[in-house]
Amino acid sequence: MPTPSIKEGSKIKRYLKKIGPGIITAALVFGPGSLTINTKLGASFGYSLLWVLVLTVILMTAFTKMSARIGLDSSVSFIERIKNELGRPLAFLVGIGIFLTTASFQAGNTVGAAVAFSELFSTSLVLWIILFTSAAIFLLFFKSFYKILEKLMIGLVVLMLLSFLLTIIMASPDISEILKGFVPSIPKGSEYLIITLTASSFSIVGAFYQSYLVREKGWKPNEVKDCMNESRNGIIVLGLLSTLVMLCASAVLHQNNIEVRSASDLGMALEPLFGPLTSSVFMIGFFAASFSSMVGNATIGGVILADTFFSESNLSSFRVRSMIILVVLIGAVVAYIFGALPLELIIFAQGITIMIVPLAAVIILIFANSKKMAVELKNTKYSNVMGVVGILVLLLMSAYSIDYLFFK
Repeated sequence: MPTPSIKEGSKIKRYLKKIGPGIITAALVFGPGSLTINTKLGASFGYSLLWVLVLTVILMTAFTKMSARIGLDSSVSFIERIKNELGRPLAFLVGIGIFLTTASFQAGNTVGAAVAFSELFSTSLVLWIILFTSAAIFLLFFKSFYKILEKLMIGLVVLMLLSFLLTIIMASPDISEILKGFVPSIPKGSEYLIITLTASSFSIVGAFYQSYLVREKGWKPNEVKDCMNESRNGIIVLGLLSTLVMLCASAVLHQNNIEVRSASDLGMALEPLFGPLTSSVFMIGFFAASFSSMVGNATIGGVILADTFFSESNLSSFRVRSMIILVVLIGAVVAYIFGALPLELIIFAQGITIMIVPLAAVIILIFANSKKMAVELKNTKYSNVMGVVGILVLLLMSAYSIDYLFFK
């Protein structure tokens, strides 16, 4: 009888080892921005836009798997392959663009982590900005940074899931109304928020970085099946987190006609309805989302920048860690000076994203179909169809964002 239990335990252990990169991708994509957008949509339109999350999960899964296969196939990093096969200027454009995108949004992640504890304990925002910035930098001085990052992200994702799930249970939403939300519809006035939701959940920057995570994990081409399952599972977790937050906002805010402007407001809105415990539970989830994105987002920006300029992408490299610290400090300084992400910086970040994201998606699709790719790692027809659909969605979002940000 002991043998099966040992086998079962080892299976669970092996599975937990394999889900790391996908969970990291989910954690860094799902930050305070995603939380805020999902909260606003749920508060304003109830359950009617749950179908958008299903679409983003399908598209994000397709591009994350493509990027993972690119990471499995190559002996060099993604940026290095772009340098070698498409030219250094294009690699520099993509690399610097991804760095600027992550640096621009870093302040929002820093403020989000600080706000959660500042409101929970009624203390200074600056104190928590300094504390969490120091904690993020401190993590980089461990030799096994990737292993610590992986465990931290899995812990924070579990914390998020439990926090939002408990909030949903307390709110007791109407199941029949939830099911109606998976039937596509576009309520009046929701157009730009749908674009924003799609952009926050369908993160090409996160998908692009999956190739680096696969290499950092040390996976080999013969492990492609496990790698694909892990990539898919991470994105399903991302979709589940987004869904839980939208359900919270719909069940609590929309049903009670409560208006909020940010995700942290949802925590406060829960207090008079369900008591201080619920508010605290939600704010812990809000912290987990913010801090995981704060660390993960800085890691993406730092790794890509170091790879672009120094051709180094290993997390143990001093140059890579220095670039990650640079992104963390940019976020802290902007958060300290402005107390939030300034509107000008949001527009700048959106402008960079509009240009870089469709380009990065096209590059992922090109390399996933490269003649140099091993046959078993090349895109299937389904992956190519999803790739084209994803690029069309990104171009549509870019066109709408340009019109909304600069002409309205």
